[in-house]
Amino acid sequence: MRGFSAFGDRFGCRVLLAMTDSLTTHLATAFAARTELMARLQAEQTDAYRLFHGSVEGHPGLTVDRYGDLLLVQCFHSPLTPEALAALAAFYAEKLPGLALVYNDRSQSNSRIGNILPPEQLAVAMQPREVHEMGITYLVQGRHAGQDPWLFLDLRAARRRVMQEVAGKSLLNLFAYTCGVGIAAAKAGARFVVNVDFAESSLQIGKENARCNELAVRPRFVKSDAFAAMRQFSGLGQAEFVRGKRMPPFPKIEARTFDMVFLDPPRYAKSAFGVVDLVNDYASVFKPALLCTSEGGALICTNNVAEVPRDAWLDLLQRSAAKAGRPIREMEWITPEADFPSPDGQPPLKIALLRV
Repeated sequence: MRGFSAFGDRFGCRVLLAMTDSLTTHLATAFAARTELMARLQAEQTDAYRLFHGSVEGHPGLTVDRYGDLLLVQCFHSPLTPEALAALAAFYAEKLPGLALVYNDRSQSNSRIGNILPPEQLAVAMQPREVHEMGITYLVQGRHAGQDPWLFLDLRAARRRVMQEVAGKSLLNLFAYTCGVGIAAAKAGARFVVNVDFAESSLQIGKENARCNELAVRPRFVKSDAFAAMRQFSGLGQAEFVRGKRMPPFPKIEARTFDMVFLDPPRYAKSAFGVVDLVNDYASVFKPALLCTSEGGALICTNNVAEVPRDAWLDLLQRSAAKAGRPIREMEWITPEADFPSPDGQPPLKIALLRV
């Protein structure tokens, strides 16, 4: 039995070594593939990007993101073994020395963070940090009261596109979260910016982001259910009673349309005002956003559900727009940048710029 146990221990060690060697190889390949990208991002004052996109780079469920001086490691399928985490830490300590590593195991249900950090590591994770993207400063933390990072890196391409278009225009940022798109628009010379989100905590980070930057225009931050806000901006109006029941409180908003509308809804959300369902009923959130868009304006929509085919989603948008009497005149796909590789050219995050 002792001999069998020793064999088992040796076999287990060889397996662990092989797994960590394989992971290190994948990390090195991904790092080398980003050499040109990292140089270009550095030149434009960007220090926030994805270093390893495990779903297509050899370790499904693992992501490694750089946010300034923070290295954020997250697992969505299964936890990293201590040996794998140590190998990963050693690899990046050599390639990008001086970064503080925070590890979040999000393999539990609803992608909630499940691993407890020792006090000294938790203090590092909870420290607010400034990061930069295209010369704009944003706040991030490795851990906070929510689950997702305060800046979605795969939306960089969309923020870049907004900045290219928005000078002198008005922008409505729906499901704004921490208002990254709105801050980018204000920095790029938008004349009027409104960020709408139901979470005061997210809008508070947006306000801090605004204070971190020199902005020619002060963005507005509206705490509201997106449906209630869209209906009022579009002129449809939001009733205080629906089917005999009083609706939850909502801010009163004057009707107006916007030159640009940015629509970035979650996969699924339900409130008294409506249901967001990106798989089965994108039209319910798309139509009111479309009606908030000025004639001749642009609406940028996202759909982050991988199993929704891109062409089928676009067909739905075209049919919904035509039915609403606001047909799409032109469309453009905005593709996530090179730190989010997609072998088939159809990344899970779909971003469509629609001129209406």
